[in-house]
Amino acid sequence: MHWLTRPKADKNETIMEAQDNFNLESEIARVLKNIYDPEIPVSIYDLGLIYEIIIDGENKVELVMTLTAPNCPMVDELMAEINEKVRAVDGVKDLVINLTFDPPWDKSMMTEEAMLELGLL
Repeated sequence: MHWLTRPKADKNETIMEAQDNFNLESEIARVLKNIYDPEIPVSIYDLGLIYEIIIDGENKVELVMTLTAPNCPMVDELMAEINEKVRAVDGVKDLVINLTFDPPWDKSMMTEEAMLELGLL
């Protein structure tokens, strides 16, 4: 029986792939920093609503995120904006947004910039 396997990548290829993923993740984060919570004048990234940005080897992106409250009335509009803007990032082949409420969001997840902007520091 023969197993088909992908040839092992050389060290330089692996480093280049890691750099490409880092660049794509950085660009996605930049886009997310320009999407604002509809009820709070702070970006969803700085609010700490983005838990993970996962990029696979085919540039398919998974965002694991939460909301400030499970019953957010603007969730549909927010998800549509995230979907549109992240998919528009050069290199993103597909996007899945996974909403989670575990752990639940709280103010401690905000960046210092967000806390300053909201007068919490």
